[in-house]
Amino acid sequence: MKKNQLEIACFNYESALIAQESGADRIELCENMQLGGTTPNAVLVVKVREKLSIKMHVIIRPRGGDFVYTDEEFVEMKQDIKHLKKLGVDGFVFGILNPDGSVNKKQNKELVNLASPLSCTFHRAFDHVNAIEQALEDVIDCGFSTILTSGRGKNVEEGIDDLEVIQKLAKGLIEIMPGGGLRSSNIKLLQEKLEPTFYHSSAITDGSETANPEEIKELRNFL
Repeated sequence: MKKNQLEIACFNYESALIAQESGADRIELCENMQLGGTTPNAVLVVKVREKLSIKMHVIIRPRGGDFVYTDEEFVEMKQDIKHLKKLGVDGFVFGILNPDGSVNKKQNKELVNLASPLSCTFHRAFDHVNAIEQALEDVIDCGFSTILTSGRGKNVEEGIDDLEVIQKLAKGLIEIMPGGGLRSSNIKLLQEKLEPTFYHSSAITDGSETANPEEIKELRNFL
């Protein structure tokens, strides 16, 4: 029987430790919260890996902004995956789109193959696709194991109907992980509409960049 699990987006070392101590199943490590999360530096990855026994996924995103990358940025993403793969991470989180809002299958496939056998999550670039069904098919075809999405809303509450639709369309072929403004105050709404899955939250409640242990425990209680 599939059960609900919790991933915490961590923007610093302290959050990663808090996430583990407070009962998270996995972390997504990134930096630059104000940019929506970018690739963490290798020193931070090593430091966190040494202390963590839970799984650690790492975001591969060279900058904030859109999800259409230059050739130079794509080369940087490939180098980051090669380098970070050697540091004991458990998976990668990235997503590349074409200028027309479709999934860039060629580039995504190349990164998924480079990351193999580690699992890959297609991140919230999915919230900017122009056609959900086609994008879903394309992401599955690229070999991703998970899609992190707010259901194309500003947050999961706004995107709840789309999340339900996407999960049904996915037919269990890929995990749909709700994330974006997910908190203990609204997770129950999602659970009422969605099949058991991974939930994603930064658990930040005070305007800082550090997770709140009480919020993580509260999220955990609902799962």
